[in-house]
Amino acid sequence: MSTIPANLRYAKSHEWVLDNGDGTVTVGISDHAQQALGDVVFVELPEVGRTLTQEEEFGVIESVKAASDLYAPIAGEILEVNESLEDAPEAVNESPYEEGWIMKVRLEDVTDLDALLDADAYKAVTDADD
Repeated sequence: MSTIPANLRYAKSHEWVLDNGDGTVTVGISDHAQQALGDVVFVELPEVGRTLTQEEEFGVIESVKAASDLYAPIAGEILEVNESLEDAPEAVNESPYEEGWIMKVRLEDVTDLDALLDADAYKAVTDADD
């Protein structure tokens, strides 16, 4: 059973968003997504300074089973990426909501958060996948 923290927002493409409360957000992939992928062996990180549009592809995550594109759940400028994933991509499996975060973004429009799913709505999406 996947963990779906209530304090996060979610995209249907299985990325999560943490509102840092200062106009920035932290982004990663959900527990459900990492379980479906299996053992993560590589994360292609986006470039710091890049400006993303909502739903734009920003990277790839590869596991022993498959490679999946990553999509921006919100629009904004990438401020930081989790460089520790270059040497330890398994952090996405071990701690998808903490150590396995992928990037931090300055929001272009804070109302983008309102368009994302809350935990209950995301649970309905994952239940439909199972």
